[in-house]
Amino acid sequence: MDIDKISEEDQKNIISKVFEVLKTMASKPSGFIGLCILVFHILLASLSPYLAPYDYKAIDPSLMLQAPSSEYWFGTDSLGRDVFTRTIMGGRTALTITFFGSLIALLWGGLLGIFCGLVGGKIDDVVMRVVDAFLSIPWILAMLLIVSLLGTSTEVLIPALGFFYGKGIVRVARAATHDVIAKDFIVSARARGHSNMSIIWNEIIPNVRDAILVEGAMRWSWMLLGFSSLSFLGFGVSPPTPDWGLMISNARGLMSFAYWAVIAPVVGLSSLIIGINLTADAFAKALGIDRSTKAPV
Repeated sequence: MDIDKISEEDQKNIISKVFEVLKTMASKPSGFIGLCILVFHILLASLSPYLAPYDYKAIDPSLMLQAPSSEYWFGTDSLGRDVFTRTIMGGRTALTITFFGSLIALLWGGLLGIFCGLVGGKIDDVVMRVVDAFLSIPWILAMLLIVSLLGTSTEVLIPALGFFYGKGIVRVARAATHDVIAKDFIVSARARGHSNMSIIWNEIIPNVRDAILVEGAMRWSWMLLGFSSLSFLGFGVSPPTPDWGLMISNARGLMSFAYWAVIAPVVGLSSLIIGINLTADAFAKALGIDRSTKAPV
């Protein structure tokens, strides 16, 4: 019974803290704008299957490159597909892949960085040298190799993006852990005979969580840009799946006479990246995190 009461109290504290952070973020103009843009994109992506007026796969040669009209709000592309439908569905694709990829990066990068920062010694040296080696490899080349060998399915893209964007989080989590392990409560936990896993879960994670979450939020916007770059090069999701990067690539040669086919996905991609960046900056300020003092990545 007491455990249930403590659990309910913890849940209330978490909810209260979340609302307090959101309130602080929205109190600044940039944070409010960022939150509005991000929430708009999330809602649009969630509701896109119900809002899309046409089938995103439907091809009609007779409707090729139709200008925006009351019937086709954003016009049609070179295959006669509705650009509005493909734009809102493309946002759903980008958000889904990069959100879950960011979660993977946050989990493995954060936990590995915390572990290395706590244990130190040869394990830390070996792991960090491996991380440095991977950081020295241009991620785009490595991703191109992976998707060439394994394909471009979401089952490949999500963990691959999560791995490559998690390397920087390892360094941030490790640096944040180094700031914590010298504290008295860590020394006391060691003296009481607590295991490394117990110290990580009960002592370190609550004290470095905010810094890692802020870094993960920033990595989300970078991953979104990276994923769109892959799609632009033809190594993202496979057609006819709608994707902003692929839409921009297919329509870039039509700018002089069918600009609408390029503008819609460009606006969608750029506005989402701006929204995530503004939200992440406001998130960092609300938590009192100074991003300029973090370890270089």
